[in-house]
Amino acid sequence: MISQTELKISTTGRGTYDISRQIDDVVSASGIVTGLCHVFIRHTSASLMLCENADPAVMRDLEAFMERQVPDGDPLFTHTAEGPDDMPAHIRSVLTQSDINLPISNGHCALGTWQGVYLWEHRYAPHQRNVILTLTGSRSPS
Repeated sequence: MISQTELKISTTGRGTYDISRQIDDVVSASGIVTGLCHVFIRHTSASLMLCENADPAVMRDLEAFMERQVPDGDPLFTHTAEGPDDMPAHIRSVLTQSDINLPISNGHCALGTWQGVYLWEHRYAPHQRNVILTLTGSRSPS
């Protein structure tokens, strides 16, 4: 079986948004018991990551790291039509991921105890982000 669903995620600006539950809800509703969930974000200034979900300091540290590596307003950048965070957002998305593959086991995403799937918004302004989930796998025999 193959199915595809699009999630619409509203962000309030730069930061990380745990989308694990929304993804798992789609997987659970699909009826697929064993398979694969491909998660793809349709944007060039936001990305996806599989990361620790227990300590919020991890997200703060990741953001601090990115701020050091790709600072907003760096005079090196000429692509600034949408503001000083425009080109840094594109670079951040290139350095991270636009897609993730998750195993489906027993009808749910088989994430580790401390793992979560996050949308990482790299722009300061709020955005509506689109994430496509493509599920492939088998249903349990009825």
